[in-house]
Amino acid sequence: MTDALFRYVLRLGDLSLVLGQRLGEWVGHAPALEEDLGLANIALDLIGQARLLLSYAGEIEGRGRGEDDVAFLREQGEYLNPVLAEQPNGDFGHTIVRQVLIDAFQLELYQRMTSSADERLAAIAAKSVKEVAYHLRYSSGWLVRLGDGTEESHARVQSALETLWPYTVELFAEDELDRAMADQGVAPRLSEVQGAWCERIDTILTEATLKRPPHRPHAWHGKRGQHSEHLGYILTEMQHLQRSYPGARW
Repeated sequence: MTDALFRYVLRLGDLSLVLGQRLGEWVGHAPALEEDLGLANIALDLIGQARLLLSYAGEIEGRGRGEDDVAFLREQGEYLNPVLAEQPNGDFGHTIVRQVLIDAFQLELYQRMTSSADERLAAIAAKSVKEVAYHLRYSSGWLVRLGDGTEESHARVQSALETLWPYTVELFAEDELDRAMADQGVAPRLSEVQGAWCERIDTILTEATLKRPPHRPHAWHGKRGQHSEHLGYILTEMQHLQRSYPGARW
């Protein structure tokens, strides 16, 4: 149970950590100051979630590792985030599509996890669900503006949706760990999360005048430590300070 819970909490924490790092790349590069601040605030929320989750993971592991050790001192194959989170930002519309897909997933997951049998996870979910609800309002609002905007903006976000859609399969690909956590009441069934996610996404896409892409198989499995090449570049930058100056503090 301890090892399974450790790995499950890592999955949750790594998703927020890697996506937060990706969004941080927009600071100083967003199309307008307001969006620069908006994306930065979402990134900070995600890093805050990652701190809570990875700190808890270190406690579960029982090897004396704190949140920084867990976050920065693992090898690529030890990270368990879904591959969707590590995909490059692309243009602003591409980032917004990725954000909507993940925001909707986190919202449906955390809403159900507030009643987790694990009191610590339930508390983290209760805090996170408020943040994620705002994240989805922001990202879905932009997706509607872009999708139902100009011909070019519509074409760009539709193309991004078709590129990123296959990666969503992994979010709901239930494995032995997911089943074990659901059986113990720690996490909801992914099939339940998927049903609610599909309804929410379909509503957003309809308003944005975008077409939902057809189902396609997904070859990557970041939840099992099998990642795209993009994660390596993220970790090189993210881990540079800790690996160059072990134990460094501000």
